[in-house]
Amino acid sequence: MGWSAGMPSSRTPRRSEPRPASAAVAQYKALLRGVLDNRPSGTRQRLAHALGKNRSFISQISNPIYAVPIPAQHLETIFGVCHFSPRERTDFLAAYGAAHKTPLRVIKARMAERTIALKLPDLGSAERNRVLDDLVADLARSLARHLEQL
Repeated sequence: MGWSAGMPSSRTPRRSEPRPASAAVAQYKALLRGVLDNRPSGTRQRLAHALGKNRSFISQISNPIYAVPIPAQHLETIFGVCHFSPRERTDFLAAYGAAHKTPLRVIKARMAERTIALKLPDLGSAERNRVLDDLVADLARSLARHLEQL
């Protein structure tokens, strides 16, 4: 009983197939994928950096095929980095709440943030100012994540 051509060895590691997402989870993931597809190149990488994750995590949370849900604590970061419109945000939160059978007020409590005013220099162009704003916001999220681990 040896090895035969065409037959996988019992010792060969098999790649696990992704578990299919529920229809409700797939719906909000499809909304996220649509937003990401309509954003500039590099948005997925910026999102991965802002969340402190690998780019493969972004692929998993934005692909309706995968069952990996999006953690509620990441929603505000996703909305900010991806620049969700008010309509996109409303649609996404409705689908998210339905998928996880969680009332919107509970989801919003998990996403709680506070706002501070910070004076920054005007860099002379809207694009450069937006990049600086995004960098400062990403830095604040990153620092908060590190403090949560203490």
